[in-house]
Amino acid sequence: MLVLADLWLPIVVAAVFVFVASSVVHMVLPIHKNDFAPLPDETKVLEALRPFALKPGGYRFPACTSMKDMQSPEMLEKLRRGPVGMITVFPNGPMAMGKALGQWFVFCLVVATFAAYLGGFSLPRGAEFMTVFRVTTTVAFVGFALSSVTDSIWKGVSWGVTAKFVLDGAIYALAAGAAFGWLWPDAAA
Repeated sequence: MLVLADLWLPIVVAAVFVFVASSVVHMVLPIHKNDFAPLPDETKVLEALRPFALKPGGYRFPACTSMKDMQSPEMLEKLRRGPVGMITVFPNGPMAMGKALGQWFVFCLVVATFAAYLGGFSLPRGAEFMTVFRVTTTVAFVGFALSSVTDSIWKGVSWGVTAKFVLDGAIYALAAGAAFGWLWPDAAA
């Protein structure tokens, strides 16, 4: 059994590999360019929302405060008439890419740490590349790919968009698994 301290290098390299792979997927490949449709008559919608000075966060409409409220005739009528949805409001101004990329890298480290933990718990020093690759890729796939499925279940994200994010997660998992297989302690050359 290996401890996490034995696996610090593959953890960091796996996170770097995933970070680079995600940069290629999102900045070079056109796979995600149509994930979100523009609002019809966006200017009017923005002008209508602006006076409310919405704080950053998630909003659901129409909003219910309880299960009892959800069954009230008034709420049922609002739901019937629509629109029904959720929006996420970001702070005004350009997106803080540095902060988002920093958080993404930390997340990559967290997923890699879990892959290392399970791999270190179940695999010996010197384990073969493919054995290490299979175990760590599987754990990384769970962390990177499956979390996006809940967006289609609960948040209305189209299954097509979710399928693209699951594909992204598979690519990231393969990159992480390759790093672990390559840098596994005492691996046979």
